[in-house]
Amino acid sequence: MNTKTSIPQVPVGKIKSFGAFGPKYEIGRPIRQLEDGDWMISVVLVETGEEVEYRLARLNNDPEAR
Repeated sequence: MNTKTSIPQVPVGKIKSFGAFGPKYEIGRPIRQLEDGDWMISVVLVETGEEVEYRLARLNNDPEAR
């Protein structure tokens, strides 16, 4: 049985921050679906340019950067 869902819509290019006071990051594209149904999303840290993977569930809870 295939439990994969369609690729989620993410606001590519939007700038958010890790929590209320954390570093800013730019949202990239979905990378892969995890076993628990969540997705890993590519994000780029604004200050360093480093590209990392971040869970969509956490990204959805982060505030837009100020």
